[in-house]
Amino acid sequence: MLNKETISALFREKTSRPLPYKEIVHLMGLSRPEARALKRLLREMLGTGELIINRKGMYGPAEEMNLLSGYFEAHRDGYGFILPEKPGERDFFVPPQKTAGAMRGDRVMARVESWEKREARVIRVLERASARIVGTIEISRSGSFVKPKERSVPFDLYVAPDDRKNAKNGDLVIAEITAYPTDKRPPAARVVKVVERPQSPADEVELIVDEFGLPRRFPKQASDAAKLLAASPPEGPRHERRKDLRQLVTVTIDGERAKDFDDAVSIERNGRGFRLWVHIADVGHFVPWNSPLDNEARNRGTSVYFPDRVIPMLPKELSEGLCSLKPNVDRLAFTVEMDLDHTGRRVSERFYPSLINSNERMTYTSVRKILIDHDEQERIKYDYLLRDFSLMGDLCNILRSRRFERGSLDFDLPEPEVLLDLQGNPEEIIKSERNFAHMIIEEFMIAANEAVAEHIENLGIPCIYRIHEEPDPMKLEGVLRVVKQFARTGGKALTARDFAGLLKSIKESVHEEIINYIVLRSLKQARYSATNVGHFGLASPSYTHFTSPIRRYPDLVVHRILREILTKKVIADQRIKELETLLPDIAFSSSRRERLADNAENTVIRALRAWFMKDKVGDSFEGKVVGISPYGLKIRLNDWYVEGSLHVSYMTDDFYQYNDRTMRLYGRHTNRSFRIGQEITVRVDKVDLEDREIVFGL
Repeated sequence: MLNKETISALFREKTSRPLPYKEIVHLMGLSRPEARALKRLLREMLGTGELIINRKGMYGPAEEMNLLSGYFEAHRDGYGFILPEKPGERDFFVPPQKTAGAMRGDRVMARVESWEKREARVIRVLERASARIVGTIEISRSGSFVKPKERSVPFDLYVAPDDRKNAKNGDLVIAEITAYPTDKRPPAARVVKVVERPQSPADEVELIVDEFGLPRRFPKQASDAAKLLAASPPEGPRHERRKDLRQLVTVTIDGERAKDFDDAVSIERNGRGFRLWVHIADVGHFVPWNSPLDNEARNRGTSVYFPDRVIPMLPKELSEGLCSLKPNVDRLAFTVEMDLDHTGRRVSERFYPSLINSNERMTYTSVRKILIDHDEQERIKYDYLLRDFSLMGDLCNILRSRRFERGSLDFDLPEPEVLLDLQGNPEEIIKSERNFAHMIIEEFMIAANEAVAEHIENLGIPCIYRIHEEPDPMKLEGVLRVVKQFARTGGKALTARDFAGLLKSIKESVHEEIINYIVLRSLKQARYSATNVGHFGLASPSYTHFTSPIRRYPDLVVHRILREILTKKVIADQRIKELETLLPDIAFSSSRRERLADNAENTVIRALRAWFMKDKVGDSFEGKVVGISPYGLKIRLNDWYVEGSLHVSYMTDDFYQYNDRTMRLYGRHTNRSFRIGQEITVRVDKVDLEDREIVFGL
């Protein structure tokens, strides 16, 4: 059978050189119709980067031709980095003149120019991440150009006079890219909308939605399908043998503002230790492969969470309705049932579709009051659940201890939480609370995700894994140099595997948050992959995402794979090949959408911080140095969870130099120095709403 796998096998097993089209036809013994099909498959494999065609028209596998594919991460100064798709590969640096016009998030093919320096040149953009940009139009005698608001886009875009759409000089516009930059041609665009400059934080969030190309509404087909399901929800088919767990005491535990409840838990003590049920919303029952809802969910990849709204992966009829595990209503679920001994070791596991009825919609705050604060009113209110919560607390402590013993990293870094008033203005920016109740759910979800990943992997069925590679040795060296200044290392050489013990040794010290922050920045970002290389941060050999199918597309895919295993018992070879072809693309696109969502969420936080601080210019605050570079300091204020920059040009009491070995800034004449973790008094010198930046001065 002619398919991508047989073509790959030809290059892998029958040749050691690039081949022209006719020779491929001859070697594979293809008929005329098959030769025509070969042309189509070769085009597809060129498009995905699996094959490359050289200047002589010969085809060959990318890896055999010193080429690699991956994400392009753009920097505002014109250079960038390629994050290879192949697991275990370190990042490659791309100089400004070798980006071939690649933009943030693009999928690119690059030629490795130096393995030693990890340097590459982009030779082709395989897939563009965005087709629209937000920027300011500048009109002069020499022509019209859009200057992108996103500073990682290192070029302006030409706009023809007929494509301005009545935009005036200095207007903020949304422009559609009509020609991407190449070595011979500058980029071009046409204005599709003139937008008002933000007059409020709510306006700013609207602009960021446009800036990142986030969807505002669902396509009609997907929306109609969701409404139809909500109007007449299907019952669980009998052939699924859905297990009735409605008599089991079950709770959800989420944040106060949550509306989409993916997961619920139940617990009992048994003779050997604990029996834990993790019930996950059975989204796959309502959203079949290649349906309008599935196609839109795959395009979105993930839900995006802003302080004032959620841009959901699925319509609200599903995400907040049919699939949300609300209390006191019957809901279809997919359950992971685990028996764990008194040490937290998983003795057995079972997976099955289920029918549940949650007893309570609990919040993290409420569970903390019960277990940690021993709040009398809260304990009386939920007296029938006290035994269950006590068991959950005991099992959580056991699972956490076991996880840290195997080398899992224990990061307890607070994140900013923006509190809005009724008009949508930022009223306060605080550290988000992460209490023991968060840890309970975290541990139970990790246990379920590991159980599912190991089960599917042991059967040899293709799957999407959540992988986290070890840190880049070059980054590791610099980070460990700094960490040694704060932590007792006993003089021994440290490696990535020592991170867990290092973090444990500085627990509850004054430098804990700073060291956590430094170590976290040195790590690679976790991502999705069809190839399992383990999860470094969790010290887990096999890990996947199964527990949030309402808001993450890979979880929904893993649900479907597990359902196929349970219903068919034996997966046909043809289906395995289909999954092997399909899953790498889903893993790549899901990782990219996740990064886009993270960037958008961080941009909103930066913007709201700027709006919050705009009337505080000239005021002085106490803060802490949380980052140092040759350009200056990053400062976080003590009163609010607000960060800003103190550029060296604003440090006018001396000439400052950066020492990369100690990661400190030194004054040449005063010997004044700044290091990470140092307390500092700063003045708000400038708040730039346009660039969403807060600038401090000494």
